Amino acid sequence: MSEPETSGRSAVVAGVGASRGLGAAIARRFAREDFRVTLMGRSAEKLGATLAELRASGAKAEVVIGDVGDEALVRRVVARSDAADAPLEAAIFNAGGNWPKPFLEMNAAFLEDMWRVNALAGFHFARAALEAMLPRQRGVLLFTGASASLRGRAKFGGFAQAKAALRAIAQSAAREFGPQGIHVAHVVVDGAIDGDRINTFLPSLKEQRGADGLLDPDAIAENFWNLYRQPRSAWTHELDVRPWVENW
Repeated sequence: MSEPETSGRSAVVAGVGASRGLGAAIARRFAREDFRVTLMGRSAEKLGATLAELRASGAKAEVVIGDVGDEALVRRVVARSDAADAPLEAAIFNAGGNWPKPFLEMNAAFLEDMWRVNALAGFHFARAALEAMLPRQRGVLLFTGASASLRGRAKFGGFAQAKAALRAIAQSAAREFGPQGIHVAHVVVDGAIDGDRINTFLPSLKEQRGADGLLDPDAIAENFWNLYRQPRSAWTHELDVRPWVENW
């Protein structure tokens, strides 16, 4: 992507928690390029610590505590990120929820809740970002996907239907808005991330997988940055990342 006419650029990342997580890693990567970054998440404690680290590094950053499923809030956050001196150049939807449940124990309410968190929230975020970017006909809209975006594991039917829906939204948006200058891409994170969640709830997994057996969040974030920088004559719509030691 060519440089904008103005020197300032901003990015908004929805779905940020602990510093050792993908959302924070994406924010750090864009902040390194002098983007003003806005982080949105639900945990005031985690976001506060992440914000302190970003600002200590010299980053221009702010946080918004709230639910990405709140359409009105998301629209306000995106609109505020799109400033005259730093227009919105990158919008990243990294939010989602993953709760396993046996197939016969799922009901309509559970399926709808999963869809709202993963897919409907992604749609609201995308719509707000696209409306901000379209007048300039430039910008990148990125979605974080998962293995479940492509296939459903046993007991993960609720998560799979929701992530597959988000992927379909991204595909449709890419085809509609690509010709209008907006690069829409979907990143399938096909493996466990070496972040706060895994190290808290499955600390033995890293030792089991061995060196680089888990996905480094900063390495994933580098791929998000590369998507932003792609020339429009060869845009990637979907990218999947996985550990190099994966067993096929």
